[in-house]
Amino acid sequence: MTETQTRQRPAAVALTPSAEARIAALMAQAPEDAIGVKLSTPRRGCSGLAYSVDYVSEENALDEKIETPGGLFYIDGASVLYLVGSIMDWREDDFTAGFVFENPNATGSCGCGESFTV
Repeated sequence: MTETQTRQRPAAVALTPSAEARIAALMAQAPEDAIGVKLSTPRRGCSGLAYSVDYVSEENALDEKIETPGGLFYIDGASVLYLVGSIMDWREDDFTAGFVFENPNATGSCGCGESFTV
């Protein structure tokens, strides 16, 4: 009898250690009903799509779920195709702080960096 092996596919988005630490910090101060943090790409901005990171209070079977050391990270099921192969980082400097995305699927972005096209 042979045992069937299943190979886990890589996550659609790779998280840097800095992004994982930020997710842990967010979950440490999350509302009581939050089960994780979710990345989505709503239609917004001058280029069409934007990155949005919010708390999520219930699991959606269509979302991709990534377990991080600091809590669960979800990727909106409808957004996965726009994000495959992306790297999500958290960067802070003297004037700004926020998640930054290196997205190989983006064909353009607006001047302020708030939105992108695929």
